[in-house]
Amino acid sequence: MFNKNIKLVLAVIITAWSVYEFSQGHIGNGIALLLLAGLFVLFYFKNEFILLAFLQLRTQNFEAAKKWLSYIKNPETALTIKQQGYYNYLHGIMLSQTNITKAEKFLKKAVNLGLSMDHDLAMAKLQLAGIAMTKRRKREATTLMNEAKKLDKHGMLKDQMAMMKQQMKKI
Repeated sequence: MFNKNIKLVLAVIITAWSVYEFSQGHIGNGIALLLLAGLFVLFYFKNEFILLAFLQLRTQNFEAAKKWLSYIKNPETALTIKQQGYYNYLHGIMLSQTNITKAEKFLKKAVNLGLSMDHDLAMAKLQLAGIAMTKRRKREATTLMNEAKKLDKHGMLKDQMAMMKQQMKKI
């Protein structure tokens, strides 16, 4: 909605207003304004359009997720580095259904930029391993699967990895 720098400026202005309200004895107004400032700080670190796209992906609604991501006009300047990673990660996941060459480009960029959660990074590497496997690059696929296995500490991708190992034996 707002540029990342505008969000910080708004948070500072609202915090100053909150301090003024506290000094005037309006404690309720000050607390409400601090919560509002906190919302802008939250959206500085977590982009609202990326959060809404994640919500749509959970329900397998790819068109709505693309719509929310399309609201981000210039991701290099409007997003932080980690948000750019998630922006590319989401595009890669959505394109993996249709165009694996473009999906590979987006997922590699997401891995290079970095993702803050280990299971997201494991999922991106597992997707890249699947793409490498379909392109008959077995060594790269094996390396990526091993990296994904190290990152998947809770075993959430265990079934997918086992299925990919079975498919890799056929190559």
